[in-house]
Order: sequence, then structure tokens, then C-alpha cells
Amino acid sequence: MEILAVRGALAPHRYTQAEITDTFAGVIARGGVDEKVLRRLHGNAGVEHRNLVIPIEDYAGLEDFGQANDLFIEHATALGAQALEDTLKAANLTPSDVDELICATVTGLAIPSLDARIVSALGLRPDVRRVPLVGLGCVAGAAGVARLHDYLGDRPDRVAALVTVELCSLTVQRDDTSVPNLVASGLFGDGAAAVVARGGTGHGGPVEVLDSRSRLYPDSERTMGFDVSHRGLRIVLDAQVPTIVRRYIRDDVDAFLADHGLSRADIGWWVCHPGGPKVIDAVIDALELTEHDLALTRASLARIGNLSSASVLHVLEDTLRERPPEPGTHGVMLAMGPGFCSEIVLLRATDPDPQP
Repeated sequence: MEILAVRGALAPHRYTQAEITDTFAGVIARGGVDEKVLRRLHGNAGVEHRNLVIPIEDYAGLEDFGQANDLFIEHATALGAQALEDTLKAANLTPSDVDELICATVTGLAIPSLDARIVSALGLRPDVRRVPLVGLGCVAGAAGVARLHDYLGDRPDRVAALVTVELCSLTVQRDDTSVPNLVASGLFGDGAAAVVARGGTGHGGPVEVLDSRSRLYPDSERTMGFDVSHRGLRIVLDAQVPTIVRRYIRDDVDAFLADHGLSRADIGWWVCHPGGPKVIDAVIDALELTEHDLALTRASLARIGNLSSASVLHVLEDTLRERPPEPGTHGVMLAMGPGFCSEIVLLRATDPDPQP
């Protein structure tokens, strides 16, 4: 399978981390939070700016899950459609060319699902195959690329698209002063991303997908996720995430690469989900990488925050634009998320102008 194009889309309202912290301090538990703790956690998040789906002053008026979810459906559909439209244009394709649409989200509930709404908004064919991925969270960007590869394989007659949309700001709980909620309120942003791919190779895209591997870790269900309450989606975020990454990810990556006759020394570029500063540090330590290897991951976190499933695709777009890999070099896409789990995708840069 060859990736033809990848494009990200951001929510329209952009703020500095300081502006978000100041506003949140006044509304969390009606101003009853320990501001020193809040400002320390936000200051350590590695985030400088974030985009929000509604004006920052409007969040104080969100009263319940239904209101927040109505906003999610409206804005997630529009943002996801924008990301897919931009990506199709970059691939010189039209909506009617898409044979399968995978849509991933974890920050809202939509029935009919977001993919059906995006089909209607953009005018995809009525016989397009739809696959909604719900609940995968941060891992879904990489997992979605892997599922595209499962569907497309070596079939050059097939075109498929992945859309990931996350409006994380709509899930922040104003009555929850727990450390996980305070961390999440300083880390996550709102955005979307899309990938368009075709089966086989030789289509002129910048990268091909060779294989993928999924890994679900034991006794880790309460490491990351959401609890559903009457007020909406309440974050579950265990401080042990970096420890789990250090414990497992090296062996997982090494075993996966070995099955392809490769080692980490053969990987020329890394596309990693920016889970947070400590998670990035854990990946660097576990895989014996350099800061340069994950510089675009850290830069993405600083520029737009953690966009959950969309983040790793933003990093892929940044990689292809800012550091185009040499043709023939191997890359690894890596993301982790609720489960606790990881998804590893083996990539190879293609020759944009192959000689006959």
C-alpha cells in the first residue's frame, strides 16, 4: 500500500498555553483548584500553543455531556470533512474515488457515526465501505494506517482514506480537580488529520506501508482511557504510562523489525505520537534514539498539543514536508493508547520519480 497524501486540520481558535491556563484556573471547580499545582502541571506539559474548537470564553457555559456532545458532532464532522477534502486534493483525487473510509475518534459519540456524516458532507459514493474506530484514542492514527494497509494490500484498483478527529477540549471536566484531569487540561488540543492511500505501489506517493503489529499489554486497562459519567468523559490517566513504555516497547519494536530482517540501526526516520514529555523521553530511552530522531514529535507537541489519534498523522505530515526521507529508507510509525496498547507500522520512503 502506498500513502498518497496526508494532511492535518486544526480547530479555528488558537491560544497560548498561558491564556488557556489562566482561563481554566477560573472555571475548574469554580476556581477552587490549587493554582500552583495547575500552573506547574500546565507549565511542564511541553505545550506552547493549542487550538480549541469554540472560543475559550464559551467553555464556562458548557453544563452537561449532551451539550458538549452536540458541539462535538457539529464541529467534528466539519473538521474531519475539511481534513479529508484537503488530503484528496493533495492526492489529485475526488471524493468519488474513495472505496473505503475509516474514521477514528474517542472524544465524542455520534450515531450515525462520523464517517457517515462525512460521506454526506463531501459527497462520497453511497457504496463506500465505512469502518468507524471508536475507543482507540491516541493509538488510532497508527492503527488506522495499519487497517488501511489490511484493506488495500496490493490492490492498485482500490483507494481508501483514514480520517481522525479529536475535540479533546470538550471532554475536560470542570468539577474534577484530580491530577489526571489537570494534566489533560494542559496537554490535549483539538484537531483532525486524514490519510489517502492506494493499494500496491508506484503511484507517486511519498511512502509505502510494509507491515504493522498490534500489542495489547497485560493488566493495564486502567492505565489510560475515559470513564463515562453524567457529566461526560472523565479522563483516566495513570502516571505509570512512561514506565510501561520503557518496559515493553524496545522488545516489541526489535521483534517486529527482526521479522523483516531489520534492526533499529536500519531505521532512518521515526514518526512517534507525542504523548507528552515523559512519554517522549521514555521512547527515546527505550529505543536508544537521539533528540534529533524525535525532534518533530516534540515540536508538534509544543505547537499544537496532543491531538490524540490525529497527532501521529500531523507528525507524519511534518516529516514528509520538513525532513523528506531518502528514497528506500525505512521508517517506523509508533503510537500508544488505551488498552494499554501500541501499534507499530513499518514504512519505506518511495522514489517520487522512479526511473523505468
